[in-house]
Amino acid sequence: MKRLWVLIMLIATAAHAETPVVLVFGDSISAGFGIRPDQGWVALLQTKLKAEGYGYRVINASVSGETTAGGLARLPRALGLHHPAVTLIELGGNDGLRALPVAQMRDNLARMSQLCAAAHSRVLLLGMRMPPNYGAEYTEAFASSFGQLARELKVPLVPFLLNGIALNPTLMQEDGIHPNATGQAKLLQNVWPALKGLLQ
Repeated sequence: MKRLWVLIMLIATAAHAETPVVLVFGDSISAGFGIRPDQGWVALLQTKLKAEGYGYRVINASVSGETTAGGLARLPRALGLHHPAVTLIELGGNDGLRALPVAQMRDNLARMSQLCAAAHSRVLLLGMRMPPNYGAEYTEAFASSFGQLARELKVPLVPFLLNGIALNPTLMQEDGIHPNATGQAKLLQNVWPALKGLLQ
């Protein structure tokens, strides 16, 4: 009986390991800050993949407050641990909120994309924008950096993850930064068209 149980566990573990992984590597927007875990767009993505017959397992490696520098430091371990077929990079927002240099953020995102490519993981870059109070020069450079990087590295891009959400108070939490549960569903709508093209 014990041998049978061990055999069943080994088979289950092997099947789990063979299931391709979608890795979401982001900050509090993807970590689901302020809402229940099952309400976040990443959890909703897993449900959608299953409903539409895609055999992928979603791993959410997002950390609230993460910058691109922190993400770059964490990414090699995540790639080695999960071996994702697809990696969604949703970082940069906290760099912007801290007014960190755009060139530094861009270099970190480029390095992360290159690490994913070296690990044979297809990349989807999720862009962000800053509010106008950061000044026109900074906000324009920040927003355009995602498109420039996507073109240079030839990776798909969601230009603004919060498109149609950020300026709608009915879709945002009181802090004005994080989407509420309804807004999280809209995030998935923004991500899905670009992600679908990467799924095999």
